[in-house]
Order: sequence, then structure tokens, then C-alpha cells
Amino acid sequence: MPTVQLSPSQLSPGHGRTTGHKPGGLSVDLRLAVLQLARRIRQERGDQAITIAENSALAALARHGSMTPRRLADHEQISPPAMTRTLSNLAAKGYVTKTADPSDGRQVLIELSRSGADLVKETRHRRSAWLSRRLAKLTAEERSVLTEAARIMAKLNAAQ
Repeated sequence: MPTVQLSPSQLSPGHGRTTGHKPGGLSVDLRLAVLQLARRIRQERGDQAITIAENSALAALARHGSMTPRRLADHEQISPPAMTRTLSNLAAKGYVTKTADPSDGRQVLIELSRSGADLVKETRHRRSAWLSRRLAKLTAEERSVLTEAARIMAKLNAAQ
């Protein structure tokens, strides 16, 4: 069976179809746009030397508080050995600390260090600033459409 090569322009949202008229076309366009935007936003981080996985683990700790390495691995949907490597790297950089779990002395809890919390805050600020600069270049009507789209996307995300 011959393979088909598509150019980058053919892979871009909206190529060759009218967005919104066919659910399949819209799902492709939306998926690509969301993935590309998320990828670009993830590039904005306070410490460019940390990986996306490390940054994600820090953000999870900031959102949910201290937790065991196993729980964090489950939350991040990665294997426990991969999380162990991630946490070792973060500990070596001073972004997380390990403490004994008061309810189970055999376990350790991972928590953000002060520098880890500062890094999460800086990364969030950079990402928000980047997106705000892009949004400022849009028309009021485009921003209004995105406001409604954000509400609808939250609804999609909450759907079972």
C-alpha cells in the first residue's frame, strides 16, 4: 500500500475543509489547534533546563500538595521508575524535598521546596504573559469568540 506524504500546510487546521460543518473536520481542526497551542505554551518555563515531565510534576505538587512518589506517578500517568528518575533530578536541582510520611513511616512524601514553588509561580507567570500578549493582538470579536470557546472546551473536558 503506497504511503501518502502531507506537507505542513496540509496538516494545518482547516486545510481542505470548512471548519464546523462536519464533526470529523471540526474534531481534527480542534485537536490540532489545541495540541499546537499547548505545545507552544509548555515552552514557556522558568527554568529551561528542566524537562516538560519535571515541570508537570512540579505543577502537580503545587496544585495538590505533597504526595508519595507512587501517587504522583499515578497522577502524572507515568511508571514509578520514571517518576523516581524525575524526582531524583528535581531533588538534585533543589526543587523538591522528601519528608517522612507521618501516617506511614515506610513512605516518603514529596513536596515543593521554596525554589520549586518559586519556579512554578514564575512558569505560570511566563505562560500567562505569553498568552496575554497573543490575545492582545486579536480583535475584540475574536477574544469574545475565544471566551465562549473556552467555556465550551471546559464543558467538553468535563463530559464523560
